[in-house]
Amino acid sequence: MHPINWAIVVAYLTYVVVDGIRKSKGTDTIAGYFAANKSLSWWVVGLSVMATQLSAVTMIGTTGQGATDGLRFVQIYFGLPLAMVILGVTIVPMLHGSGVFTAYEYLEQRFDAKTRSFTAFLFLISRGMSVGTIMAAPGVVFSAVFGIPLVWAVTLIGVPTVIYTMVGGVQAVAWADVKQMVLIVVALFAIMAVLLVQMPVSPHDALTIAGSTGRLQTFDFSFSFNETYTFWSGLLGGTFLMLSYFGTDQSQVQRYLAARSVGEARSSLLMSAYWKIPLQALVLLVGVGVFVYYQFVTPPLLFNPAHEEAVVAERGAAYQALQDEYASAFTLRESAALEVASAADGGADAAMETFLARESDMQAIRGEALAMAEEVTGEASRDVNYIIPRFVLSELPIGLAGLFIAGVIAAAMSSISSELNSLATTSVIDFYRRWVRPDADDAHYLRVSRGATALWGVFACIVAVYAATLGSLIEVVNRFGSFFYGSILGVFLLAMIPRARANGAFTGLIVGMAVVGWVNFQTGVAYLWQNVIGAAVVLAVGMAVSVGDRRQPEPRS
Repeated sequence: MHPINWAIVVAYLTYVVVDGIRKSKGTDTIAGYFAANKSLSWWVVGLSVMATQLSAVTMIGTTGQGATDGLRFVQIYFGLPLAMVILGVTIVPMLHGSGVFTAYEYLEQRFDAKTRSFTAFLFLISRGMSVGTIMAAPGVVFSAVFGIPLVWAVTLIGVPTVIYTMVGGVQAVAWADVKQMVLIVVALFAIMAVLLVQMPVSPHDALTIAGSTGRLQTFDFSFSFNETYTFWSGLLGGTFLMLSYFGTDQSQVQRYLAARSVGEARSSLLMSAYWKIPLQALVLLVGVGVFVYYQFVTPPLLFNPAHEEAVVAERGAAYQALQDEYASAFTLRESAALEVASAADGGADAAMETFLARESDMQAIRGEALAMAEEVTGEASRDVNYIIPRFVLSELPIGLAGLFIAGVIAAAMSSISSELNSLATTSVIDFYRRWVRPDADDAHYLRVSRGATALWGVFACIVAVYAATLGSLIEVVNRFGSFFYGSILGVFLLAMIPRARANGAFTGLIVGMAVVGWVNFQTGVAYLWQNVIGAAVVLAVGMAVSVGDRRQPEPRS
């Protein structure tokens, strides 16, 4: 990478770390370290909530998703506005006014200790795996930039992030998130501008080409439990996913618990309701723009540089033959794409048919190359995670490439620190303080919190190396979450029903997780629907047990 790009990366990261530590005042108590003494403004909390989602996974995985699959992924967020409104009148005032540090601490107030501990345990497992996936995204970038094994690339990101998180509290993390959001939006708009300038066709023609391959198809109104991205799975399954993520996941709850008031906490969530879908659409459009760009510039046969190097070393002649065939097919496809752009109405259909045939030929050749890479390396190529890093490093001008890489790394550090901070909070508050040392002073709990942060950082690094081989990183994150989120949401929904009892909540949670596990491993039901299934099972079983449990005392308020 050019020295100017490195200078931008180093300068920005230094600023983020120094300013984050400078803002970490008042972290000598657990109220300051975990909840910023409830001092954050609504817009800081709102940007922090959005930034935690717009991580390096978004910058790499979602843009790659847009390049390969188009805009369909945005349907997952159709339930977000509805979820935010529901949370604003239910869980937000319930938790913010309860005086708790974690969402699960409230469950003991409402039910009992075992329900609290089991729910917190499920959060730790789900979020621990997810933060590893978030860490894998910058690992992919570093692996591509330095040509080093992924495990070392993950370490380069993980170690400084863990150290930074151990020093700062939630206040430092939140302010770092604000800077992250600004940089991400600037980088995305800058890349889109470069794509529009460098493509030899007009924006209208570029959209025509993208639309011909189905990449602009946003709505799918078919109803199928086995199809992941449809209007109905996004509206229904997505609502339950967002209700659980923003309402019961400590990484999000911790943000609005740090807000000055219930009103400001609500306003922070409404910011996501208004801006998340347009911003996510922009991220996907960048991926679609990269796809169109490669209609006129020869794309790599394999985007994963490590796999490409391995294939060249072992099967150089066969791979070169595929590259020659690929280059010839590209020339034909480029001509067909230009014909689509210039065709009059009478010849548009014929030009489109020719283009799609050429595109199919190129994808077939790429399929052969991917199969060869998997055979040589013994692992899935997962090119979707390397499309954007390869494009940025080879096609963007000096300076802008550094801006994007800085955005990816800063996004990763900010999101990882947010997740690690919530994991440490839950570990200490819901387990260590509750079961091991309930009467220690704040200084002791802060020391334990920093140790817990380090342990979760090591766990995340291990998961990151594995997660990078699972496919689209943004999908992996949501699959991890959906396995747990619905059942956890069901427990909090029970908490709002006066007749629900502790035994019902605990039993419902166990049965809900068992049913979701069966659905996940034994059926083809898409992961978004697992959120609905988990919540419904917990509610049904929890209320059935509560009604039949006449010996259970009345719940405490």
